[in-house]
Amino acid sequence: MRRKIVFSLAALLLVGGAAAFAYRYLVTKGEAGYVIIGIGHWVLESSLYVMAVGLIAAFILLHVLIRLTSRAARLPRALQSRGAELRTKRSREALISGLIETAEGNWEKAERTLIRHAADSGLPLINYLTAARAAHSRGAHEQRDEYLKLAQQVLPEAELAVGLTRAELQLSTRQFEEALESLTRLNQIAPSHASVLRLMHQAYAQMEDWEALHRLIPALHKNKVLMEAEIKLLETETYSALLKRKAETRNPAVLRDLWGHIPGHIRSLVGIETLYFAAMIDAGAGAEVEEGVRLALGKDWNETLLVMYGCIQTGDPEKQLRHAEAWLAPHPRDPVLLRVLGKLALRLKQTDKARDYLQRSLAEEPSVEAYQLMGDLLFADKDYAAASEYYRKGLMFASKEVVAQVEQNPDGEPESLAEAEPATAAGV
Repeated sequence: MRRKIVFSLAALLLVGGAAAFAYRYLVTKGEAGYVIIGIGHWVLESSLYVMAVGLIAAFILLHVLIRLTSRAARLPRALQSRGAELRTKRSREALISGLIETAEGNWEKAERTLIRHAADSGLPLINYLTAARAAHSRGAHEQRDEYLKLAQQVLPEAELAVGLTRAELQLSTRQFEEALESLTRLNQIAPSHASVLRLMHQAYAQMEDWEALHRLIPALHKNKVLMEAEIKLLETETYSALLKRKAETRNPAVLRDLWGHIPGHIRSLVGIETLYFAAMIDAGAGAEVEEGVRLALGKDWNETLLVMYGCIQTGDPEKQLRHAEAWLAPHPRDPVLLRVLGKLALRLKQTDKARDYLQRSLAEEPSVEAYQLMGDLLFADKDYAAASEYYRKGLMFASKEVVAQVEQNPDGEPESLAEAEPATAAGV
């Protein structure tokens, strides 16, 4: 703009200087001269002054006409451009207004504002995606899907953004199958996209599809979708659930196969080991995990593993009893260990040893199982009166535990009922 002004001033000065020079030259000579122009039968004669003024006026008039014609020719385009600018400005203001209305929870108003100006928006994708969220928030799922379809049409290359929005909204309304269909398609397009993997993780977790989560964990880990602590927690939860589910099959081969796929750092966790040991014992393959249970007890002495050890049926029960008796030195008054020893001795029909262990266990801490085992021992010796007394004590002890738990948790089912069943089944 500045250059244009400079050029105009220079041209004006040049013309003015030339005119002044010509005028002064003619005045100095004292004769202006004349001009004769012939056109056919017409002859035009004029002084040089008049001709010069006429030429200048004609030039100015021609220049003005050319400028006016040029402006007139550009007027439709200028008006169109101005209209487009105004529409763009209004659409930008509408987008800002729609975003504000959405943030404030005015869903219907936001939706109307965004859609009305979407066609003129420089960013129509944002208009449609935000309108879809607004429609979703007011429960208009069909309208939401229509807006998402329009967003896909207006910008086909934004399939990932549109698909992620669709899946996220579907997950929020527990449309798991639909969300997974969308996410599976997106995963084919971008297999390592963090947002896709994160939403797939959320979908499988809410559906409790542990098999699918098991297959997804390597991708989550490889692409750093979750932090290390979150990955470990997810692995623990997933493999715990899978072990519980596979335990229902009571098939040792299935359990062994799953155990082989569990990472070492997860298998070493006490809770995971305990689940596996319990499942294998319940499946009749306790002999396979007998050594594992012993080693685990050596690292972490706890009641659950000890009770499990007493439930294992091995091909060499005498060796099993010797291993258990080795724990008496560091734990001479452990009531659970004494109860387990009594159970193992009773299995070997070593009644005197079993009686001693069970009486010592009851002296340290009464339990329903110890009362039942003593009753079974005496019943086998045909001492029915003494057996009935132990069964009765077991039932009384179980009922006290049930009452105590009911008082502590009146709305829940007491766990002692499960413990009371063995004593009841003994025929008291």
